[in-house]
Amino acid sequence: MLKNNLNPIWLERQLNDKPREKDHRPPFRRDRARILHSAAFRCLQAKTQIHAVGENDFFRTRLTHSLEVAQIGSSLVSQLKLVDTYKALADQLNIDKTKLQQEIKSLLPTADLIESLCFAHDIGHPPFGHGGETALNSMMYDSGGFEGNAQTFRLLTKLEPYTPNAGMNLTRRTLLGVVKYPAILDETSPKYTALSFAEQDFRAVDWRPGKGIFRDDLPVFDWLLQPLSEQDRILFTSLKKVRAEPSEFLKTRFKSLDCSIMELADDIAYGVHDFEDAIVVGMINQNLWQIALQELKACSSEWVVKNIDALTTKLFSEYHYERKNAIGALVNFFITNVRWKLTADFAEPLLRYNAELPTEVEDVLNVFKAFVFKYVIRDVETQRIEYKGQRILTEMFQIFASDPERLLPRNTVNRWLKAESNGKKRIICDYMAGMSDAYALKVYRQLT
Repeated sequence: MLKNNLNPIWLERQLNDKPREKDHRPPFRRDRARILHSAAFRCLQAKTQIHAVGENDFFRTRLTHSLEVAQIGSSLVSQLKLVDTYKALADQLNIDKTKLQQEIKSLLPTADLIESLCFAHDIGHPPFGHGGETALNSMMYDSGGFEGNAQTFRLLTKLEPYTPNAGMNLTRRTLLGVVKYPAILDETSPKYTALSFAEQDFRAVDWRPGKGIFRDDLPVFDWLLQPLSEQDRILFTSLKKVRAEPSEFLKTRFKSLDCSIMELADDIAYGVHDFEDAIVVGMINQNLWQIALQELKACSSEWVVKNIDALTTKLFSEYHYERKNAIGALVNFFITNVRWKLTADFAEPLLRYNAELPTEVEDVLNVFKAFVFKYVIRDVETQRIEYKGQRILTEMFQIFASDPERLLPRNTVNRWLKAESNGKKRIICDYMAGMSDAYALKVYRQLT
């Protein structure tokens, strides 16, 4: 077995940071507080999850979604402490599962750490959901692109004004857990320089970004990965092709243990809770659900095949408590099937292991996610609202870029003046990405 001791360097911050007098909180609890009290986190209450904010009082926002992800993430960590979650990995390594549990259990994130990651995972997403993301990416095509996860990293490490220029100054391990895609965005995206933006023929599919970190934030990314050996860093940042030419995308292959738990919690919340939203407001009815129901009955999960008819009855019951009972049963099914996974031959234990669902359980979750995508996200009403948000942000970006010293807020103008010529558009993008849906609409109306 490889050594599984954690290097204390993962507790370091960009800047020396002594706790205040009589502050005895552990490092990850301090990280959690900084995220929880940040302006970027509060702004999630007014940012679209799937449905436009204010469209219906029941719909989840980015904030309530993040709170639910944190609850699921904490439950996944608790489950991963149990000895049975080590069985598949123990069989692979030919070691007793109890011995393996004793060996690597200490790697699990604390409750403070996993909640920090779940609270922070969406704070970089712009107004108007993924429509806003594609709009800003189109505006930044010649300046490194835009992507929500990359903006999250930028907020945490540079923009949020807890420090002059190190953002929230979080611990290395917290930042490692937030990085879903350890690569540079302009290397994973299509060659946007071969395209040119034309407002009259804007198509969101043409401007869907790849995944990664902004090149502007490469120095902080290098600092984050300093504890890794050269071999681990090369492997961790390696890429694979996921789309054929002419719109080739490259995707990262690995993420940290903490990130894998957070991402799994995010997927469960998206597949189950956003599905619940759609039922309550009538976007999905029982007739439409029959399509997914047949797919679920064809899955190899014995629990799902046995229980899906009873769950369906409860999901579409006139009694809200029965639907909540079914939603809770589904979430519990996914959480209680989590297990440990060996990723690759990393020397760093935080990279060597991930959390995963068995194939037959992952297939069930994918049915829910695909159903939500096809019949909720791609619903024509949802897409029309998303398109409106795209138009608002593209027009507003062009207006700001035409006369930034006149139209941007004073503190943003000061940053814009200090930026080098190739970084000035990023300053405008930072300002717009931090807007809530309502504030973006208000500013747009002022300008137009």
